[in-house]
Amino acid sequence: MTRVAAIDCGTNSIRLLIADIDRSNGGAALADVVREMRVVRLGQGVDATGELAPEALERTFAAAADYARLIRKHGAERTRFVATSASRDARNRDVFVDGIRELLGVEPEVISGDEEAALSFAGASSVLPILDGHEVLVVDLGGGSTEFVLGTASGVTAGKSVDIGCVRLTERHLRNDPPTAEQIADAEADVDAALASAGRDVPLERATAVVGVAGSVTTITAHALRLPEYSPDAIHGAELPIEDVRAAAGDLLAMTRADRAALPYMHPGRVDVIGAGGLVWRRILERMGTLTGGRITSATASEHDILDGIALSIG
Repeated sequence: MTRVAAIDCGTNSIRLLIADIDRSNGGAALADVVREMRVVRLGQGVDATGELAPEALERTFAAAADYARLIRKHGAERTRFVATSASRDARNRDVFVDGIRELLGVEPEVISGDEEAALSFAGASSVLPILDGHEVLVVDLGGGSTEFVLGTASGVTAGKSVDIGCVRLTERHLRNDPPTAEQIADAEADVDAALASAGRDVPLERATAVVGVAGSVTTITAHALRLPEYSPDAIHGAELPIEDVRAAAGDLLAMTRADRAALPYMHPGRVDVIGAGGLVWRRILERMGTLTGGRITSATASEHDILDGIALSIG
């Protein structure tokens, strides 16, 4: 048994998983010790400026300092820190890298979109039996990018990361509250272009099941289920008809931010960007239904994703 610490630093949130890895039966199983998430919006303004904002760095460093204390407290033997879309895009990412190294004593890895996709698949596939007998498309819908990964129980077949995400599209297009029809159309055009790009590298039409991961997908699922509070146990593994997911996503997109904030399962850090998340997830599922000739009629949500994949990758 090995205790490890995994940190996933994305465009919207920074998350920590401290877990014990059991490799005694030839595989690898995670037992959670600590699982935390903070919305720090590291990617604030990166799409427009190409740089990480000082206030975004300050929020991220504060969360990383708290995580460093938890890692020491719980005695993790090894730590891996992975940063994704916002850090890839930023000209001043050296400031971020230097700050994290000083706080945590590890080298933060600004990974490629391809590696992000593979880690997302590893995390989702580690706990979902849906892989048995299926060629599954895992969709990791993040703040700055979305990963499309097709694979089976044997591993990844193909993957692609594209620059669409809930923070990026909110800042680029969905500025009104609620967004206008023109803004929605412009955002959908970006999603359609990204889907076309992903389809050139990933044979999306071969998928026999779709699994969605990350906060936008799980929050949309909570809304579709009309949960009285955010419940990972209720959300994880929930398989919903595409029509139900589309309706929930469209509802969140049409709401005002004040109405979203009043929902009992809505994290405050997602209030302003969940509409864009809904737009992306809705468009992806519509496209998957078309590409597969109607074979894809539902989508499954997973609470396990790249964070679990990072933990499992620690030797």
